[in-house]
Amino acid sequence: MPTAKNYSYFILLVAIVLLSGCASVPETDSAANYPPMVSYAMSLQGAPYHYGKSSPEEGFDCSGFVQHVYKHQGIALPRTVQGMAQSLSQVPKDDLHSGDLVFFNTNGKPFSHVGIYVNNDNFIHAPSQRTGKVMMSSLKNRYWGERFSCARRP
Repeated sequence: MPTAKNYSYFILLVAIVLLSGCASVPETDSAANYPPMVSYAMSLQGAPYHYGKSSPEEGFDCSGFVQHVYKHQGIALPRTVQGMAQSLSQVPKDDLHSGDLVFFNTNGKPFSHVGIYVNNDNFIHAPSQRTGKVMMSSLKNRYWGERFSCARRP
């Protein structure tokens, strides 16, 4: 015959099972929800920063990262930030789509840094030797927000 203690454990177990069905895990962005170039760019998060380089093996600088990602998708882009900005069509900041390029003035030049827009004000880029790796950042971050120059669509 079941004891009161066993019955209490049984009730607790049933409650946990029932309540866990109500729990929801917030939906996270999956690289599968993005255009191929954005999914590929996201797969490179953590790759090392290395000025003048443009490969996962050697590392990336910002324009090398963007050029590599698009080349992987069969799209040729210039090697420099300036060249990319000059060769692509500008898009309004309020019309950004995944895969657009975002440009920043980080050293007194309007086109001194570039990244790939992901969504929800996030972009992926190879920021600097200091950060040391490809990473996701937000346009809402004060540093990036104050330095935003424009966006272009490949």
